Amino acid sequence: MVTIINYGSGNLKSIRNGFLKVGVEPEITQDTQKMLDADALILPGVGAFGSAMGNLQKYQEVILNHIEENKPFLGICLGLQLLLTESEESPDVKGLNIFPGSVIRLPPGQKIPHMGWNQLDIKRECSILEGIGSEYFYFVHSFYASPDNDEVVSATTPYGMDVPAVFCQDNVFATQFHPEKSGEAGLKILKNFVDLLK
Repeated sequence: MVTIINYGSGNLKSIRNGFLKVGVEPEITQDTQKMLDADALILPGVGAFGSAMGNLQKYQEVILNHIEENKPFLGICLGLQLLLTESEESPDVKGLNIFPGSVIRLPPGQKIPHMGWNQLDIKRECSILEGIGSEYFYFVHSFYASPDNDEVVSATTPYGMDVPAVFCQDNVFATQFHPEKSGEAGLKILKNFVDLLK
């Protein structure tokens, strides 16, 4: 079962529809037991880092357990940023610290928020990027995730700098863009993620 964490900070319906298009019916839940039983967990996210982490507190242990059990995990947009240690947006709030590092405001000189379609520059192999080349993906964000270890960044996108766009480490995957809003290329990423369960 693919399970989407409903913690009040995500575009749940569009993510669910994305998975339906690749042949999987995910469950949207606030039930920690269902999250513990999940084969794969999805952490969506839109909005501010601080309020999202506040809403996520009660699920923090479940998420960490899922990852420790080596089960597939996917963070999307703000769901990626919450996996880091801290954010300039909410300096007093700690993130999940799956990827040690900071979430930083995009540099001046470009329109903020970064909203629209960008290509990926693939840096390293990652199973969810299989079959992905020069396609465009849909981004909406004002901050970017800057990990301490560059090795976890599998793809970047140009926006005044090389913005980390895909994180991969063992069973943990995350995208700064919205795969569920990125047409066929985005669905390919969701399909690749689902295929990890086979």
